[in-house]
Amino acid sequence: MKKKMIHKIYKVLLTTICCYFFYNDIKAQAPFYNDIQNFKKLDSARFPPKHAILFVGSSSFTKWTDVEDYFPGYSIINRGFGGSSLPDVIRYNNDIIIPYHPKQIVIYCGENDLAGTDTTVSGKIILQRFKQLFVLIRKQLPAVPIAYVSMKPSPGREKLWPKMIAGNSLVKKYLGKQKKTVFIDVYHKMFNENGTVMKDIFIEDNLHMNAKGYAIWQKLIAPYLLK
Repeated sequence: MKKKMIHKIYKVLLTTICCYFFYNDIKAQAPFYNDIQNFKKLDSARFPPKHAILFVGSSSFTKWTDVEDYFPGYSIINRGFGGSSLPDVIRYNNDIIIPYHPKQIVIYCGENDLAGTDTTVSGKIILQRFKQLFVLIRKQLPAVPIAYVSMKPSPGREKLWPKMIAGNSLVKKYLGKQKKTVFIDVYHKMFNENGTVMKDIFIEDNLHMNAKGYAIWQKLIAPYLLK
């Protein structure tokens, strides 16, 4: 009897250990897992102040490393990560949004959704994904204002511009019916008077902006940030 009992306990322990490593291996394979862990390390060393303004989303925020210099007098947490899409932000909502208890959330995401391998992603799907993220945030932070920065007209993704316009329009319409929200249109402010996109505000990859591009964003975003 003792041997059988020991054998059963051994099997349970072995199964538990295997499940533990399997679960952690799955987590480690999740997109941008390492990025999120790096954020957690930063937070453990020095947790950001509560009631700051949270910038969250994809690489256009990631590369805005000096964002606080553009908005002096504001406390800003930048949690843009990699080439993330809306499902990625949804996945890590409880890691990089909710814990900070921000006084305002500024989101830039959607462009990579359209540029991914799934060519069926449309403006309507961008709206569906954004609504999912919006509802998740509002369930836990119901009083926090949310701003969405429109998808930008990256020259390297010109073929996707029609989908971006459609997605931007749908998100704008949706937010127009929600409380404490704002849609910030940067798309139309990144063109020259002759209708061509301002290529001198982008770096060589024709996807990400230089300081001149971020200066445009600063002027458009600043009026909507909460003091």
